[in-house]
Amino acid sequence: MKKWTVDAAHSEIGFSVKHMMISKVRGTFTSYEATIEANEEDLQGALIDFKIDVDSISTKNKDRDAHLRSADFFDAEQFPHITFKANEIVKKGDEYTMTGDLTMKGITRPATFDVEYNGKGTNPWGVEVVAYNVDGKVNRKDFGLTWNQALETGGVMVGEDIKIHLEIQANPAE
Repeated sequence: MKKWTVDAAHSEIGFSVKHMMISKVRGTFTSYEATIEANEEDLQGALIDFKIDVDSISTKNKDRDAHLRSADFFDAEQFPHITFKANEIVKKGDEYTMTGDLTMKGITRPATFDVEYNGKGTNPWGVEVVAYNVDGKVNRKDFGLTWNQALETGGVMVGEDIKIHLEIQANPAE
């Protein structure tokens, strides 16, 4: 197996959640660390760990981002990181199913993600890189993210399911 580092300039950790039951709020986390030990074309048996800085959340709305960092949601002061550690990666055709421990707001739950290997290439500096897409869904209430507001028209402000999407480009670790 080979050690890889995530190239933050060419990667993204994103999410979306229903807003007012009719639209979506999308956001990203811009500061994170990841360690990956894997064979570039076969993730089975890979060791994958992510550590995301909650303070780096961005939904392109300053007030909403501050609310998401507050105790109503992530409580970034007390729980500054979201972590994920893969426990099992199973190959299914050209794709993988990755199961591991996801921790948000001090609560750890199993989470499953679909992983697509996008291929490898050589960048302009002669370094071989690999790329993956990762998709999954978790219920925010399972992690203590329970704040909501009833709407006058019925329904609630924030949906329960958080869709998670990562676009990862990894470079060999030095």
